[in-house]
Amino acid sequence: MSDPAERHREVFREEAYELLSELEGSLLELEKDPENEDLVGRIFRAMHTIKGSGAMFGFTSIVSFTHDLETIFDHVRNKKMQVTTELVGLTLDARDILREMLDSPEGAPTGKEAGEITARLRGLLPDALRSWTEDGHVGGRQDTAAPSGDAGKPATYRIRFRPGRDIFRNGTNPSFLLNELRALGDCISIAQIDSVPALDEADPEACYFYWDLILTTSRGLNAIRDVFIFVEDTSGINIELIDEGDLQKTDGYKRIGEILLEKGDITSEELKKALSLQRHLGDLLVENGVVPPGKVLSALEEQKHVREKRKCIKEAEAASSIRVPSGRLDKLADLIGELVTMQARLSRLAMGIRSPELTAIAEGVEHLSEELRDTIMNIRLVPIELSFSKLKRVVRDLSGELGKEVELEIEGAETELDKSLIEKLGDPLVHIVRNSIDHGIELPGERESMGKPRKGTIRLSAAHSGANVTIRVTDDGKGLDLDAIREKAMEKGLIPHGAEIADRDIFQLIFASGLSTSGEVTKVSGRGVGMDVVKKNIESLRGTVEIESRKGRGTDITLKLPLTLAIIDGLLVKIGDSHFVIPLSMVEECVELERGAASAENGKRIANVRGEIVPYIDMRDIFGIEGTPPKIEQIVITQADGKKAGFLVDQVIGENQTVIKALGSTFKKIDWISGATILGDGSVALIIAAQQLIKWMEQQEIDIPRKAEG
Repeated sequence: MSDPAERHREVFREEAYELLSELEGSLLELEKDPENEDLVGRIFRAMHTIKGSGAMFGFTSIVSFTHDLETIFDHVRNKKMQVTTELVGLTLDARDILREMLDSPEGAPTGKEAGEITARLRGLLPDALRSWTEDGHVGGRQDTAAPSGDAGKPATYRIRFRPGRDIFRNGTNPSFLLNELRALGDCISIAQIDSVPALDEADPEACYFYWDLILTTSRGLNAIRDVFIFVEDTSGINIELIDEGDLQKTDGYKRIGEILLEKGDITSEELKKALSLQRHLGDLLVENGVVPPGKVLSALEEQKHVREKRKCIKEAEAASSIRVPSGRLDKLADLIGELVTMQARLSRLAMGIRSPELTAIAEGVEHLSEELRDTIMNIRLVPIELSFSKLKRVVRDLSGELGKEVELEIEGAETELDKSLIEKLGDPLVHIVRNSIDHGIELPGERESMGKPRKGTIRLSAAHSGANVTIRVTDDGKGLDLDAIREKAMEKGLIPHGAEIADRDIFQLIFASGLSTSGEVTKVSGRGVGMDVVKKNIESLRGTVEIESRKGRGTDITLKLPLTLAIIDGLLVKIGDSHFVIPLSMVEECVELERGAASAENGKRIANVRGEIVPYIDMRDIFGIEGTPPKIEQIVITQADGKKAGFLVDQVIGENQTVIKALGSTFKKIDWISGATILGDGSVALIIAAQQLIKWMEQQEIDIPRKAEG
């Protein structure tokens, strides 16, 4: 669900479902306790919230129907109607209709008609209240306030709240209402005291204060009105929209005189008289006794507040559109990598010195560097849609060229990936999609003869999976022909004649250079170039490629890629005096292996891990490290392509933030080393491309003999 408007509508539905559940419970309680004003208030507030939010997201039928219900319970709240069993029953029926409206795509009435319920509710009204508008809505409280501005857009309101004198006696504390307003946004309140009588004339239980408030909020007018729902009939409440946050208005806000005149605190004659004295208007008005100081202060604060808010909104809009060259982000990522390395050296130094103060500093630097690293990595993340969207044209053009009908479906386009990976992912995806159209999707007539739709489908999907991103390209074509691939592989000498090979391994042969099952060479395919490039490119990004296919049903190609290429979480291990890093995302567990407990089968070393046979690689032999291994060694168990394999090392040191450094041309042809990193003591550790090393060992048809143990 990538459409923002639809996401907002779905959020409204979820909130409305909760409110309807609350409404149902409150109605059932009210039926047992008809005089409970708190329950009536809860029912009214739930209806009011559904109506206000529904209007914001375009559910007009729900808004219209809920308005009638709200008006009925407004009469109940004002003691003009009695709560009866019939009223509760009809309201419960109305609640069910609202649920049906929410379940329907457009919020339209289904099941029981809303009009029937509305008519029956009208029959419950006393004669004095049976006034109906021309559009059939129940008469009652009318909305006469100013427009509320755009939903979700910050707007500034001027509010004058004059509580009724008996508000304290009714059990309401005005300060709670002011706090609710402050929770809606940025709010300034000025208490007005010009109505406070002399002490000997004051009633200690009466409220003489009133407040002027300036509120900037994106919640809209209804949210403000909801604050005053239970006091609006006994208090003076005036709400005016004074600024909609229009960035085109760069001039200053209204003058003090304009504000006071607009609020009705002075007359035009008083304003002209004060202006003729050519002094600061606020001082003049106070000195002449036209308005008390509090009202001038209120106008000044309003002027200052709106000007500052306009400036902040404009600056925020400008800041959100800043463009940063990608080179600067790359440089910043490199600096973060150096910082992580220096932080590791600091932590090592602190451990050696054992100074509590230095250790605390090292821990603080470690925390900050991790947070800074994550922040920078997130800045580099961009939606994979940038790569997916380019494939729409590829599908359109190639399907037309080949006379095929193909539809491209995209899921998870909002999934984010490091920008450097996005840039390098384009070509492999193009090769895969072109292959799917050319080799996978059949011609329309052929598909119809097989009982398939004329139009083939290629589905692209992306999703996060732990520290990786999984990308799938699925088609509903004819699938891979195992026999044809096996025959071509034998012809090319890739596999021996008559060899028994699992289907999974046969599928992997399509990535072999020069292998193609196409009968003729075209502009699209036939030369065996493309899928081998895909595999090399994906593996150069420390990713993997997996294939599943069913003849006549289609093919599924899955790419698994790391989120970033700059910094990874690794497992630091030691062999002799040398250090190595294994990507932590592949590691499942570490187990001990006593010297002499190893066994061999078909030339491969194997270990029994809780009853499961796991082959392993002796890292000391692979890298030719001299010395005697310890009596008890460690096997790091990894999993890739659905297979488990172990790496035998002397010692597992622990997790390590690994900043990847590229190696020189000397190591370019060693596929199973993906880079190096600098440790805290300044030494270098090689980063193992575990999957490539396992495959390299599988291709070696000999077992490297273990060096003699001393």
